[in-house]
Amino acid sequence: MTTTERRVAVPVIAYLVAGSVLVVLSCLLGWWIFSRGEEPFAIDTAWNSFVADWWHPVVAGFSHVLNFVGAGWMGILVVPIGGAIGLILLRRPWAAAYFLAAEAVSAAGVQVLKHAFGRVRPEDILVLSDYGSYPSGHVANAATIAVAATVIFPRVWVGVVGAVWVLLMAFSRTYLHAHWLSDTVGGALLGAGAALLVAAAFALPLAREGTGVPAKRA
Repeated sequence: MTTTERRVAVPVIAYLVAGSVLVVLSCLLGWWIFSRGEEPFAIDTAWNSFVADWWHPVVAGFSHVLNFVGAGWMGILVVPIGGAIGLILLRRPWAAAYFLAAEAVSAAGVQVLKHAFGRVRPEDILVLSDYGSYPSGHVANAATIAVAATVIFPRVWVGVVGAVWVLLMAFSRTYLHAHWLSDTVGGALLGAGAALLVAAAFALPLAREGTGVPAKRA
């Protein structure tokens, strides 16, 4: 076992454990919501009422921007492909592959849970959205990007910026009444968990790439 392989052994286990726990928690939250029927949690209705009373055109406009950036052709194609191209330009092809894989796994997981639980969205939704309120695909995507960026660039400020991005996206989804608050929690859990699980598969080539050690040829 090489020095690099020994160095990534612990992170791989951590990624697998943490990622699995987060994904399971997202599934369990979804099941809890599903088992309650169409009745939202008290915190869901309270938060929905709060943001409805706190209406401001600037905040609404910002939320609509995040609605555009976080999904659709922009969130599904432009952001992942643009991020991958940027990483390739930085001579990080394995990081680009990891980023694309994490985005794909996260998006697939969102659709699986949406169709498994089929939660109804808030009645006062202000944007067009796809089927299923749980989990929030926008927030899952934001969490995947945040965690993947932190894995690729392990810096405190990267993690802080990523966390802020996730919180802003979660706020915008509830501000537009596109999701209940618990939908955003489930999305964050799923997106972060997916990014960590995929990171476990890419840990060794990412470590070699980050240190300039060439990957072994088969």
